[in-house]
Amino acid sequence: MARDTSLSKSWKILRRFLVGILLFLLVALFLLSRIDNPRAERIRMAMVDRFFPSFEWALVPVTSMTRMVSDFQSYTRVYEQNQELRRELQRMKGWREAALQLEQKNAQLLALNNVKLNPTRAFITGEVMTDSGGPFSHSALVNIGRQDGVQDGSAVVDGLGLVGRIAGVGENASRILLLSDISSNVPVTIIPSGRRAILRGDNSIVPPLDFLDSKTGVQAGSRVMTSGDGGVFPSDILIGQVAIDPEGRFRARLAADYENLEFIRVLKVTPQENIGGLGDLIGIAQDASE
Repeated sequence: MARDTSLSKSWKILRRFLVGILLFLLVALFLLSRIDNPRAERIRMAMVDRFFPSFEWALVPVTSMTRMVSDFQSYTRVYEQNQELRRELQRMKGWREAALQLEQKNAQLLALNNVKLNPTRAFITGEVMTDSGGPFSHSALVNIGRQDGVQDGSAVVDGLGLVGRIAGVGENASRILLLSDISSNVPVTIIPSGRRAILRGDNSIVPPLDFLDSKTGVQAGSRVMTSGDGGVFPSDILIGQVAIDPEGRFRARLAADYENLEFIRVLKVTPQENIGGLGDLIGIAQDASE
């Protein structure tokens, strides 16, 4: 037991001695590094040449760790930049979609100006809110109604041709009965032959032409226009072109773009003063001259 105690005391003394020597060497190295004269510089360089090559193996892990930390920081910056680019790309996709929608709306609005209308006809422009069509009915709702001047039975066109007619009017909305609806019947004239027929809806985009008075001069590609008979639709509004099905039946390929129906015009016929005869016209002219 006494022997163990003596060994412990000896180890403590040795450890203190070694620590003292280490401290002395560190202080000596510090003082040597601070001395600025040629002899001290030679001693420093000799120590570097003597001991530094021996510590290269110890510096390898430090160098590798430093390189790993630098690479990790580079990867972190690349990842952050990648995430920022992804967010920017997502925002650009949103702007692209918005631009495409605006371009489509602008094209549809410009197409409305291409419809050749009688100057005496006024119109109301509206936007299709929803398509309420089904397997047995084809109709759509628009955001204009009685307070906008929409009347029941008014003709509805888009930028390409006749869409249908108003079949229900509310204060702020109206329902359009499309030409393809099975309950739609429109008197038409085929140009240039001048033949008359009835365009009867059959829930397809190529409804048949019934009650054709004569097939003479009627051929595929002929224009189908409203005739104005019955007073429901104004005359000379484009409906589509004549097509012939495999059974040889005449049909009309509708010009209106039902798949992208978004903006429409509801036509209003401006009331005109009736002139009973030539004398009435002369009387009006005399009154105007007075």
